[in-house]
Amino acid sequence: QVQLVESGGGLVQAGGSLRLSCAASGGDVSSVAMGWFRQAPGKAREFVAAINWRGDVPYYGDSARGRYAISRDNTKAATVTTVNLRMNRLRPDDTAVYYCAAAPSSGLRQAQYEYWGQGTQVTVSS
Repeated sequence: QVQLVESGGGLVQAGGSLRLSCAASGGDVSSVAMGWFRQAPGKAREFVAAINWRGDVPYYGDSARGRYAISRDNTKAATVTTVNLRMNRLRPDDTAVYYCAAAPSSGLRQAQYEYWGQGTQVTVSS
């Protein structure tokens, strides 16, 4: 059973930066793709970024491209991995709950992701 725990959310002013982290454990998490999604109030959950199991192929949604950077660290153990999402030049419309997710392979669709964290709130003030 894969467990995902997000951290790093908070309140930041527009133009600022935050780094979200996702601690993944259980199963063979170092061999699965990891992704970030977000859900703003009253809106559907949307794809933000994903990274393949090796950590060398990132994918970005339109809202993240050019401002966010995803990375992962598989070096600790096969059953532990950390995925980071560095968010720069934040805007008020980036305000959302951000979720970490794990999938057998990289993808943009939520349905591909089998495991989900509880989410971490990011609030960007204007």
